[in-house]
Amino acid sequence: MSVGRVRLSVASLPAYRPGKSADQAEQEHGIGDAIKLASNENPYPPAPSVIEAVMGAVSGVNRYPDHLAVELRNAIAAWLGVTSEQVTVGCGSVGLLRQICMAYLDPGDEVVFPWLSFEAYPIAVQTMGAESVAVPLVNHRFDMDAVAAAVTERTKMVLLATPNNPTGTAVSSAAIATLVERIDDDVLVVVDEAYRELADPALGDPVTDLLPHHNNVVVFRTFSKAYGLAGLRSGYAIADPEVIVNLDKLLLPFTNNQLGQVAALAAIGAGDEIRPTLDLLIGERSRVVAALTESGWQLPDAQANFVYLPTGERTSEIYLRLEEQGVVTRPFPGEGIRVTIGSPSENDRFLRALTGVR
Repeated sequence: MSVGRVRLSVASLPAYRPGKSADQAEQEHGIGDAIKLASNENPYPPAPSVIEAVMGAVSGVNRYPDHLAVELRNAIAAWLGVTSEQVTVGCGSVGLLRQICMAYLDPGDEVVFPWLSFEAYPIAVQTMGAESVAVPLVNHRFDMDAVAAAVTERTKMVLLATPNNPTGTAVSSAAIATLVERIDDDVLVVVDEAYRELADPALGDPVTDLLPHHNNVVVFRTFSKAYGLAGLRSGYAIADPEVIVNLDKLLLPFTNNQLGQVAALAAIGAGDEIRPTLDLLIGERSRVVAALTESGWQLPDAQANFVYLPTGERTSEIYLRLEEQGVVTRPFPGEGIRVTIGSPSENDRFLRALTGVR
């Protein structure tokens, strides 16, 4: 007999799979000195001023944080040139994904998204008893015409991860605007920009390009990737004030922890300190892409802090052989392997290991 009566939508729910740790790989394969390139983490610590701010706040963690993180919201609003009523914060952008699904989805509703994409999308949708409508990628890119065509009267939401996880390709604000104009304005279009700071600025800025003209566009961003704050879980959303009110209704009390708020505030003011790290990551990404291309790989356009190897039926084999050499990556069985851009020495190690398994 099962314990309790779990919801049907949860009983069949797949669990989210985080990237395997280096320690786990070492134990499984009896090796040492493994490196983790599986979770798209920034390999470098936060800016010194951010670390200093967090250390100074540790003594105050005996008190609850500001539930609504008002100071942080105000700072984000001023930073982006929007009103405070257009901003909310959450437990990373994935926390905001859960909130928006809880706020807007009923059983039987549909959510459209390109696929392959962020693995948390179908989980968050199914949690609410809604249905995922996955639109296949074309050459690892979004087919925006097909996305528009997939929207029906049952569609409540469209999810667009750009740059896309795991393929790394991105879509422009102009292309998103065309999509928005083709669908009903009561369908939310969520532009999930976890890797925005690493993408080509020529793609545009949804906050300035789309939000002033379309109140059904919602933009998710995070301090996890570019700012090196993945462990403190601080994401934010920019949207119409009505959407923000609804998201805030589903904000778990005090989920925006004190250290995360302090770190995000400091990060906003640390642009000059953070820029060299971003330049290094982008430069390393270019170097890795060039090396892979020269060795015969045909790669999707890499706009995030990772590269995607379209390994197809050999995915599990290549992934395992890399891991046996101590290079932990993220496989998508039958599709490809996502490899985070690490430090120069880590990237060199990945390239050497891959040469040995091809």
